[in-house]
Amino acid sequence: MTRYLKYIFVLAVVLTIAAPLQAQEEADTVGAIEGIEIATSVDLAEMYIGDLVNYRVTITYDSIYSLVPPPLGANLGAFEVKDYIPEEEKTLGDGRRQTRTSFVLSTYTTGDYVIPPLPITFVLPDSSRKVLLAEPVPIRVLSMLDRVAGDSLDIVDIQPLAEPYEFPPDYSSYYMWAGIGLAVLILAGALWWWLRRKPVEALEDLREPWEIAFEKLAFLNETYLVNDSLVADGRHKDYYLELTEITRDYLGRIYEVDVLEMTTEQFTEAFSEIDLPGDSFDRSIEFYRHADQVKFARLRPSPERARQDFEFAHDMIDQVRVDYERRRQMDLRIKGDNGTRPPEPKETAPVAEEQVS
Repeated sequence: MTRYLKYIFVLAVVLTIAAPLQAQEEADTVGAIEGIEIATSVDLAEMYIGDLVNYRVTITYDSIYSLVPPPLGANLGAFEVKDYIPEEEKTLGDGRRQTRTSFVLSTYTTGDYVIPPLPITFVLPDSSRKVLLAEPVPIRVLSMLDRVAGDSLDIVDIQPLAEPYEFPPDYSSYYMWAGIGLAVLILAGALWWWLRRKPVEALEDLREPWEIAFEKLAFLNETYLVNDSLVADGRHKDYYLELTEITRDYLGRIYEVDVLEMTTEQFTEAFSEIDLPGDSFDRSIEFYRHADQVKFARLRPSPERARQDFEFAHDMIDQVRVDYERRRQMDLRIKGDNGTRPPEPKETAPVAEEQVS
């Protein structure tokens, strides 16, 4: 019996070691694919505990490849990501594309470290995906004691004790309790008014989902794009918050799925089993991931990209509308609808007022 247990233990150890090795074979080094260059650099080869170091990843690749943005929560070893600074992609003079991404890192332990290779995913011309590993970057973290030891310190006599400091009277506790009392009175008054006010029933919008969505798009277009207030006021985050909420609310009404509170990954998982018309699913995922960078990573897209995303939202709503009406008409034909033939769905959608050309 003891001999069998030894065999089982040795087999478990071999499988544990072999699994990571097999997973690593899926990724290649930078030079594995021609036409792709990945450069990594830091602005400090040596740093002290708590210092901020800028870790930059520069990716240059041929236009036949498609780059998947590096993950925001990438594993950078013993370093903590303090900030993430994405930069817009640009096209070089030879037709290749280049993008830079910077991470602001820090750590609170000393020693010689290596920033591990960052996995970069590319979509190849045959639609397959390839993961390339950037070069690791060595960096040394020094203790603050090393800095003090390197400085020349002058030994001086101990100064006599200073006179005791007299603190002024502290009335902050009185102010705090007075503020709390005032807040309680305001809340009590608001509660009394709310309980005595006449209840108003919420009105439900019984229009078709696309009519609601197109009306909101027209207002969004008038607010941000027609008057150029998006660039003038720098309201990119507000614009994408409203645009994504309009499309999410519309898809939730059509397919009866609560998507307003979903993350992009949850949306992808939920709608992977729903047959969206055409390429609406893939384009929606790309749109929501780009919008996440604007809302959460402070990306400022160009006015042309903002207009393109608006046009995509309008086209996607119309495409889903046509597919939904077609399926609804087919269901009515199957049920007979008392022997009458329902009208065919319209193939054109109402255009948002003053839609950007």
